[in-house]
Amino acid sequence: MHALSQADGLGEDVRPTMDVDIACAGFGPAMGGFLHTLTRAWSENPADPAFESAVTPGMPLQVVCYERADDLAAAVSGVVTRARGIRVSFPDFKADEIPLATEIRQEKVLYLLDPIGASRRSFGLRVADTVLRILGPLARVRNHAFELPWVPGFLHKRGGLLLSLGQFNQWVASQLLSSGFVQIWPGTPVAEPLFTGQGVAGLRLADQGVDKHGTPSESYLPGMDVQARLTVIGDGAVGAIGQAIDEILGRPKGHARRDWALGMKFLIEVPESAELLEPGTIWHTLGYPEPEIFGFLYVHPERLVSAGIVVPSWMHDPGRTAYRYLQHFIQHPALWRYLKDGTLRSWGAKSLEESGRHGEPFLFGDGFARIGEGSGSTNLLTNSGVDEAWTTGVQLAEAVVELLRAGKPFTTAELDATYGARRRASWVEQGAREAENSRIGFHSGTIRGLIGLALAGLTHGRISLAGSAPPPWEQIRKRMRPADTLTRRAAAQFAVQDGRPFHDALLTARGWPEIPFDGRLLVTHQDALLMGGKVQAAPGFADHVHFRDLTLCAACEDKTCVAMCSGQAITLNAEGLPTFECEKCVHCGACLWNCSHSQDGEHGNIEFGAGSGGLHSVEN
Repeated sequence: MHALSQADGLGEDVRPTMDVDIACAGFGPAMGGFLHTLTRAWSENPADPAFESAVTPGMPLQVVCYERADDLAAAVSGVVTRARGIRVSFPDFKADEIPLATEIRQEKVLYLLDPIGASRRSFGLRVADTVLRILGPLARVRNHAFELPWVPGFLHKRGGLLLSLGQFNQWVASQLLSSGFVQIWPGTPVAEPLFTGQGVAGLRLADQGVDKHGTPSESYLPGMDVQARLTVIGDGAVGAIGQAIDEILGRPKGHARRDWALGMKFLIEVPESAELLEPGTIWHTLGYPEPEIFGFLYVHPERLVSAGIVVPSWMHDPGRTAYRYLQHFIQHPALWRYLKDGTLRSWGAKSLEESGRHGEPFLFGDGFARIGEGSGSTNLLTNSGVDEAWTTGVQLAEAVVELLRAGKPFTTAELDATYGARRRASWVEQGAREAENSRIGFHSGTIRGLIGLALAGLTHGRISLAGSAPPPWEQIRKRMRPADTLTRRAAAQFAVQDGRPFHDALLTARGWPEIPFDGRLLVTHQDALLMGGKVQAAPGFADHVHFRDLTLCAACEDKTCVAMCSGQAITLNAEGLPTFECEKCVHCGACLWNCSHSQDGEHGNIEFGAGSGGLHSVEN
């Protein structure tokens, strides 16, 4: 099963190879759906000749999945989902079988007024806020929050589930591994795909025993080439394999990944003495801490609450950040009454690919197929991606079984006729088309964006606003008003006085109050990295974040990459240039799209590749 071949560019060294039938990159909900469906089809009839391995005759299919994170529950987040596809896969599913899972019982939408007066609100929003405050309880305004009289149908998660995705992934993985049909290898980053012209023939694992620049040491071990009949890519929004395929194949005409967001949340344990909402309660929020930032509050069983925010790329402020805004969010009076006595149990962050169908890549080609978030499956209207990702994995598995039983190869044409046909005819595709232009209005302001969202949602996508999204580096506005210049000067003074990061000082200079740290719930960013899990990177791997051109970094005044780094892994050195510490990186991927400069007009100035480690907490 193993052979040796001359390693590309490695002189006298050799690179080990292994032949398998199916090689998979990334283990998330999409890959869980794929492997579960494939395993179930095999288990129904293990003697079916369709499941005999072509690379190891007499044995079942050789199916191997590689996941970067050290734990199969790491680097993901909590979620609410209608669970339409998940329930089809598990018709007897019971939420109480999975920790932190529950049925959704209550749902509401809240527009949060600014109780401190520091947020950057337009004139129109200030007028609306004033009217709501005057009307008070008559307009359903309580604790500086306006409750919408109904939850729009496109947002509603009726009959759905509240999950810890980490716990859900562990539950799925335990079933897969107990079957003996698939192998899942955590802690194994995949460096790149193996190309054969425009097709893919497998995966190359990351080299080990190298320094941060990739230079081999005495313990050097070349990454294995895993050659496969089919390569399944489910490595998420910022995965190295998906990026590499896009570099070679490009994207379909008119498609581009331009809209992003950073989701960050706290998992908070509330004491028995505190007031608590019913488990299964879901709040969707907007309006605070900034008009562009959406938020959520989910109530799990066992007195645990997830509270978080989503910071989008179309928040044009170059000083945008997440961690401190999240701390202000949970202190809003509507939430603080429930959270104020709580303890921070865990936290998490990840980039969200927000382009939807506009960002859909080539879904398949000779020898490969793409599933999940990186394939453009996220529904921007319903704020839902997990169930859609799971379903794309199911669709691909059904297509693979069909091709195996027909004795057909995994070519572009055959994958189009099976996987492509299933996906285009599915509810995932219908939802993606309805949501396609739902958020384009936000590039012209929050009010216009909300109007566009409502139009698309209420008409099922038949009416939406026109427009286009610029590249992410152009979404960060560099022009400043005179008042902004004065604020930045004040922030610089704060930063010099107490050594805090500039973006944190900028919020203080804009009038945001200092965080009253209590060592329990309101803790420093560095302290949060040590709570409820661990942030680490295994030694012997190269850095996965690189700055393409440091001269652009030297000329950059924004340093948005520093402000939006979830783990404070990117900081400034004595020369004012960004530096990267992989041991602090939580692999959220925010740096990839939070650079305000482009060297070539096609990419930002930051590369985000394959790397080890990340944030590990099963509760996320």
